[in-house]
Amino acid sequence: MAQPGGHDGEHEGRVPAEPTRPEVSGHPEVPPTPPRPSGDFVPGTFDPPAEAATPHRGPARHRRSTPARGFVRSLPWLLIAGGLLFDALTPPQFTAAPLFAAAPLAAAPFYGIGATIIAGTLASLAVLGLRFDRGNVTDIAGFTEIVTIVTVAVLAILINTLVRRSDAQLASAREIAEAAQRAVLPEPAERIGGFDVAARYEAAQADAFIGGDLYAVQDTPHGVRVVVGDVRGKGMGAVAAVAVVIGAFREAAEQESTLEAVAQRLERALEREGTRRRGIDDFEGFTTALLAEIPHGEDIVRIVNRGHPEPLLLHGDGELRVLSPAQPALPLGMTDLGSWPDRSDEAHFPYGATLLIYTDGLSEARDGEGVFYDPAERLKGRTFPGPGALLTTVAREVREHTGGGSTDDMALIALRRP
Repeated sequence: MAQPGGHDGEHEGRVPAEPTRPEVSGHPEVPPTPPRPSGDFVPGTFDPPAEAATPHRGPARHRRSTPARGFVRSLPWLLIAGGLLFDALTPPQFTAAPLFAAAPLAAAPFYGIGATIIAGTLASLAVLGLRFDRGNVTDIAGFTEIVTIVTVAVLAILINTLVRRSDAQLASAREIAEAAQRAVLPEPAERIGGFDVAARYEAAQADAFIGGDLYAVQDTPHGVRVVVGDVRGKGMGAVAAVAVVIGAFREAAEQESTLEAVAQRLERALEREGTRRRGIDDFEGFTTALLAEIPHGEDIVRIVNRGHPEPLLLHGDGELRVLSPAQPALPLGMTDLGSWPDRSDEAHFPYGATLLIYTDGLSEARDGEGVFYDPAERLKGRTFPGPGALLTTVAREVREHTGGGSTDDMALIALRRP
């Protein structure tokens, strides 16, 4: 509905952006851009190693080994050592039993069963040794203290067993979720219809795989056709809508002669499924979508925008164009509010240019002060050796902009005309 060495594939230098030409419906009066060498680099900049346009489903978070995590993992042994030190430095009436009892409990969530048993055994032996040293093993207080530590150690072992079992179940659920998403939303090939392709899915929730964002690229008799969409809502209802849209697109992209007809097929598919599911709580039928078509042998791209963020066309020389629709349209699944014929907009798509289509998880990503990430402003005047490098850079900048706290899934797809 993230996922992807020190070089991110971007040219560090910037070039002045040419004035953006006004976007009009129909083929603009500009001469065709001659083919450029692979990479489409700007003169005067260094040539980074080419990056393959590899699709990537990036995770929303990246686990890192932090000092805090290291301290927590060493806590059981620090507690035992601290208990021995406390007992050695304090009068006999003071007890370090709470420290010894906490040691196996601290080990249970972070270590395996073996380490937890060792922590419990060491804590019990430490208390038993101290009581033998003081000669009060048989006293009520000493005996109670030993029984308490042993009991806590046994409970820690049981807790560890339950935690390990829950982790195994969670890992299995994650594998199933990832397999389900890959079945519903497979990664496109690196090259489709003569275009370099890269895709990336960034889930807002850590370790999540299923969401409401979608994308698909297909080479058809009518050209390379693309759909990128964002289903309202979350959960399995959104995933069901994703499956319906992707399935309908796969079929309609092959059969329909126009992009407008493909959009209508998606509309009807969502309407049928919504009726079958009987209720908006069972099915998320409101979907923003952007359909694109690049005819074979033509340097144009046709776009039907149904309430979706406007795509960007990045030229090889750093120029950037926002492909705005001539007439706004409602998202798919909202025909009850009004309907009118779909009309595609046409734009020049020269050699070396890259078409970037994304969901609102990118354009609505905010920093701590509520400032949105503006992809058009950020990418203007910049060049990239390939679509994979472009998506890697965008995903990294969004994480930096939000501080890793994005609240919405983000789907990105980029097609580059070599």
